[in-house]
Amino acid sequence: MKRLVILGAGTAGTMMLNKLSKALDPKEWKLTIVDKEEEHYYQPGFLFIPFGIYDKKDVIKPKKKFFPKEAEVIYSAIDRIDAEQNKVHLDNGQTLYYNYLIIATGTEICPDEIEGMNEDLWHKSIFDFYTVEGAVALAEFLKDWEGGKMVLNIAEMPIKCPVAPLEFVFLADDFFKKKGIRNKVDITLVTPLDAAFTKPVAAKSLGGFLDEKGINLVTEFNIGRVDNEQKKIISWDEREVDFDLLVAIPTNMGSKAIERSGLGDELNFVPTNKHTLQSEAHENIFVIGDATNLPSSKAGSVAHFESEVLFENLMSVIHGEPMKQMFDGHANCFIESGNGKGLLIDFNYDVEPLPGKFPIPGVGPFSLLKETRMNHLGKVGFKWLYWNALIKGRELPLESQMSMAGKEMPDIEPQKTKTLHLNHH
Repeated sequence: MKRLVILGAGTAGTMMLNKLSKALDPKEWKLTIVDKEEEHYYQPGFLFIPFGIYDKKDVIKPKKKFFPKEAEVIYSAIDRIDAEQNKVHLDNGQTLYYNYLIIATGTEICPDEIEGMNEDLWHKSIFDFYTVEGAVALAEFLKDWEGGKMVLNIAEMPIKCPVAPLEFVFLADDFFKKKGIRNKVDITLVTPLDAAFTKPVAAKSLGGFLDEKGINLVTEFNIGRVDNEQKKIISWDEREVDFDLLVAIPTNMGSKAIERSGLGDELNFVPTNKHTLQSEAHENIFVIGDATNLPSSKAGSVAHFESEVLFENLMSVIHGEPMKQMFDGHANCFIESGNGKGLLIDFNYDVEPLPGKFPIPGVGPFSLLKETRMNHLGKVGFKWLYWNALIKGRELPLESQMSMAGKEMPDIEPQKTKTLHLNHH
C-alpha cells in the first residue's frame, strides 16, 4: 500500500487531507496526518480577542471534527524528516515511511529571537496576539488599562497575515474611542518597512487611514533589543521608541523540525517552487501554506488558493503526468478598520492591490481598497465559511488564479504617510 503523509493539521494540512481523501482509493493509499495539537485554532479570530469581540471559545474546536474517518491521525511532535530515506521520525518514537510528503508545518512567533523581549515584561506590558495565550492575556490587560503609549512593533518580515498589524491599530483606535480614553492613548505603529504596507498603492491608501485616525507611523525600524527597565524598543541603528504597552509581532519562523531536517532556509521555511508548490530539493515532497518560502502572503486565503493548485499537481504526479497547474501568488484579505467597517485587498505575485469591485466586476458586493460596512460583514462572516466549508476542503466559488476583472488601475503616485522622526542616541 502506498502512503501519503501530511505534516501539520492546521488550515493548509487539513484542507489537503480532506481533498485527497475524496480522490485517492483507500484500498491503494494510506493517508496519515501528524500534528502535536488536538485543538484547531481559527487564527483570524485572535485579532478580535484583545478587544472583547471574541473570546477563547470562539476560536477553538477539536481537530478530529474536521478529519475524514478513513485517515490515520497521529498526535505527536515531529522530530525530523529524513528526505533521502523517505521517512519521518516522530517524537513519540514512531517512524513513518512515505511515497509522498506534504509539509504544512506553518510558522510561529519566536520572541526569544529578540534580546529582552521574552523577559520580565512578557505578557505583563509586552504582549503578542498571534497566540491564543497572548491574545487572552492582552484582553485582560486592556480591560483596566487607563492609557499611555501603545506601540505595535513588527520585528521583521515575513509575518503571518501581513495586514493584521494595521487591523490591530485600527481596532485599538475604535476600542479606546468607545471606552472614552482615546485622548489618553498615543498609538504608534513601528515597522521595518518604508511605508504602512508592502505594496505602494495599498500603502498610500492605508497610510491615509493612519493619518485620519491620528496613529503615528515609524518606518524602517529594525528592532535590535527591548529595554525592560526603561520600557523602550531600540533599533540596530540605536533609534528608540518608548512604550507603556508594547504589542509585539516577533520574528516569525518555520518549525524547528524543518531546521533539524536540514530542509529550511535561515528562518526554517522550506524552499518551494513558487508555481508548482513542489519542494525545490525533493520531487516527492510538496509544501503548502506558511511553511513555504514563497514571496506571497502567509495568510489563510493563500493556503486555500494553493490547495487547489497543489491538489491538481499532486494528482498529476501520482498518475505519472506533468504538473499543469501554476500558483500565481493569489491572496485576498479583509482588513478591519474599526467602527463596523473594513477594507478588502486582492492581489498576486505580479499585481498589487488595486481599487475596484469583488468578486463580480462592477457589482461586488465587496469593494476593493475602500472602507465599507459590507467588507466588515465579509470579515465577520468568514468564520462560518471557514469552519463549515474551507477546512473541510469544499469547493468555493472563487478561482485560485487572480482575475483582473473589476479592478481599476489608479493613476496615482504612491506617497508615504507622515512618519515620526526619532532621535538617535
